[in-house]
Amino acid sequence: MEKKTLKLILSVMVFVYFGCTQKQTDNKSVLNISNVSKDSLPLYFSLANDFNLSRQKRLEYIYKANVIVTNSENDSLNRVNLFKVANRYYNINLMKEYCKTVNLVLENSEKVSDTVSMAKAFTYLGDYYRIKLVSDSSFLFYYKAEKMYEKLNNKFDLAKTLINKSDLLFRVGDFISSEKEVFKALRIIKDYKNQEAVNEVNYDAYNILGMVYNGMNEYDNSISYHNKALKTLEKMQIIGKSQTMAISYLNLGMVYSSLNNYEMAKDYFEKGIEQQRIDNQDLKIEASLLDNFAYAKLKSNDKEGLPNLFYESLEIRDGLKSASGIFISKIHLSEYYSVYHDTIKALQFSKEALSLARSTNVTRDLMKALNQMAVLDPQNASVYTKEYIRINEQLQREERKIGEKFSRIEYETDQIKGENSDLEAKNRKLVYFFSGLTILGLFIYIIKAQKAKNRELLYKQQQQKANEDIYNLMISQQNTIEANRVQEKKRVAQELHDGVLGRMFGVRMNLEGLNRFNDDLAVTQRHDYLAELKNIEQDIREISHDLNREKSELINNFVAIVDNLFEEQRKTFACKLITNIDSNIKWDLAVNAIKINLYRIIQESLQNINKYANATTVKVELKKQENNIVLTISDDGVGFNVNLKKKGIGLQNMISRAKDCNGDFNVKSKKGEGTTITVSIPLE
Repeated sequence: MEKKTLKLILSVMVFVYFGCTQKQTDNKSVLNISNVSKDSLPLYFSLANDFNLSRQKRLEYIYKANVIVTNSENDSLNRVNLFKVANRYYNINLMKEYCKTVNLVLENSEKVSDTVSMAKAFTYLGDYYRIKLVSDSSFLFYYKAEKMYEKLNNKFDLAKTLINKSDLLFRVGDFISSEKEVFKALRIIKDYKNQEAVNEVNYDAYNILGMVYNGMNEYDNSISYHNKALKTLEKMQIIGKSQTMAISYLNLGMVYSSLNNYEMAKDYFEKGIEQQRIDNQDLKIEASLLDNFAYAKLKSNDKEGLPNLFYESLEIRDGLKSASGIFISKIHLSEYYSVYHDTIKALQFSKEALSLARSTNVTRDLMKALNQMAVLDPQNASVYTKEYIRINEQLQREERKIGEKFSRIEYETDQIKGENSDLEAKNRKLVYFFSGLTILGLFIYIIKAQKAKNRELLYKQQQQKANEDIYNLMISQQNTIEANRVQEKKRVAQELHDGVLGRMFGVRMNLEGLNRFNDDLAVTQRHDYLAELKNIEQDIREISHDLNREKSELINNFVAIVDNLFEEQRKTFACKLITNIDSNIKWDLAVNAIKINLYRIIQESLQNINKYANATTVKVELKKQENNIVLTISDDGVGFNVNLKKKGIGLQNMISRAKDCNGDFNVKSKKGEGTTITVSIPLE
């Protein structure tokens, strides 16, 4: 029983290897490339599948291709190229990257509702979970792909998916269901027009049937279908044909090993090794052929090449880090040394195999290792036997449940699809309802937005009128100052004409008259007249000062307007007002818009303080900092929560006025700690 179990596991492994070769594409010679570019993509794909190159070199080309594809637009060609990238990851057994790439192409396909690519991605994910021995996930993805291909009426891909599904069922020991799926695939592909496609499906189908019947101990049927597979292969024109033929010879050798016909088994294994070395594409197949060839020799008492063939296979499997292959090699080596009475080595390899089986948690491997240990270690045989029986009972329970699990997956998937159809109908109704609701909401929003615009326009009109009033006030103030200035000019002119000039004329005439005298009296008179000239000079200086003061008043008419506002505040409200206006500010450089907005900000702030602050002291300061006018207004009132009040119309008006002057507005306040407003405006 244990011998048949081991051979069945090997048959499963062989079909996994065959599945790997199905994803191979053209093989081309090595070319030199330097830069990653879109034009090089076909070359990268070709080199990534060149089995004459090292695995590391092929991986470099896959990475280069992946960089180009993942950075391209999500169109149909991009999704095709993503599948090519996934294939190449598969072929070098980099399964994590394979799964990541397939999930990416599935995500991209779902975005654009590309059902063809979605179905293909489901198939690829089914392959991934089949290799990872997650049978329920693998079955689910194959079933999804199957239903999609049925809907698309894609007979070839539907048949291929059914073949994959049957292989999965074969792996979990459901031979009857596997057989049904294979014949279903053969019926679907029977009348397909493309003969090459028919041959491809037939070859896979005959291979699986050969393994299924081997597992069911129907060896004649198994040999018949494996021979059919070989005949079909002869008609096919595929890349790596010798590799594929080697797999068929391996499968036939396994059947003859099951029949204990080791001489025939050796012949087929030897043929397989010859064919494998023609293409030399998959070292896993070579390792399996060498190991089984050696095992058939052992069973037929043919010592030639032993145990070197076992070690050669183990070395390849170690290099590939193939846990299942390493386990088989070590079990066979244990049997070899047991046959030739080297108990120490036999026990060593058996223990190593048991340890590996426990780490990988493959049930059938564990059972085989326990059985071998029970034979080699009689003292602990009962312990190993008890564990073997427990695991075997557990395996049988799981195999009985697996068919029910797959049926449940099919049922639940179909049920979800039905629910999705009902949900789609409900969603359509909801879409219509919410569309109408959205249109109504949009209509209401437009009305409200229009009203808000009207209010904003009205506010701007009111603000414009207020600005005009202030401007008129400033013009009126300026006119008053201008009238005073004209009157002052007349006064100065009269003083210069009637006073200073007359006195200077008299002094000049008297000095001319004294030029004829040089006595002491004349000298004294000259001194008196010089003193008079000094008095006239002082009068001219005072008139000049008056003119400068008048000019300063003219320039600082804005200051006068603001002072008037401050005086009005002091007269009307009881709180103490402290003001300071920097005399270094050149108001003649500031445009009227800045003066108007500063005035309105001061006015608005004082109004807010008067209404809400309950302040005892208010400070207003206008100063120059570098090339900016900085206005600071602070009070010791009740303060407020800035976050709650930031939408107030008065505060918004001040912020808006500061922005109109390309300035910054900042307000700091806390309840009970007063308020400080700071406005900084460039002096243009």
